[in-house]
Amino acid sequence: MRARFPTASLPLAAALLAGCAGVARPPAAPPPEGSASYRVAPDAAMAHYQLALGQVSSGAAPFRRVAPVYPPEQWAACPPPVEVPALLIVDEAGKVGEVRVAGEAQADPARRAFIAATRAAALQWEFQPLRIERWAADANGDSHVVDSDTRPFSLAYVFRFECRAGRAVTSAGRAG
Repeated sequence: MRARFPTASLPLAAALLAGCAGVARPPAAPPPEGSASYRVAPDAAMAHYQLALGQVSSGAAPFRRVAPVYPPEQWAACPPPVEVPALLIVDEAGKVGEVRVAGEAQADPARRAFIAATRAAALQWEFQPLRIERWAADANGDSHVVDSDTRPFSLAYVFRFECRAGRAVTSAGRAG
């Protein structure tokens, strides 16, 4: 015996099968990537602590550095390399409390995005506190620490942002 299908069910079957058909989607573009580097800025004009006879300084070295993130709103424009010179103001505990950028008030919106990225990263940096110790010799000629103090300090860095072939590259370093 042969099964019979009513002709009215053929359009219904076709509609159900069409609903199962998939549309090929192009692969998603990879998200833009960024990396960071930095360099020390020249500090010829910067004031330095004057140490007295018997004083020794130590510390003031970074131990936690956070790379800046390339501003996402600038990826499409892929501007020429941008350098942001920044003065990091570090407190007695070694925490960056302020980031100063010359000309920030006059910067255009694109440059302000790079300055904001610089500030967001630099405020997370941590340094060994700057310690100044005073040494003296006792009656036997043995040297020992008489007193010790931590002091605030500042260091100049240059943060570099670069876009190559649509890929973001950032860097930061002490200017110098």
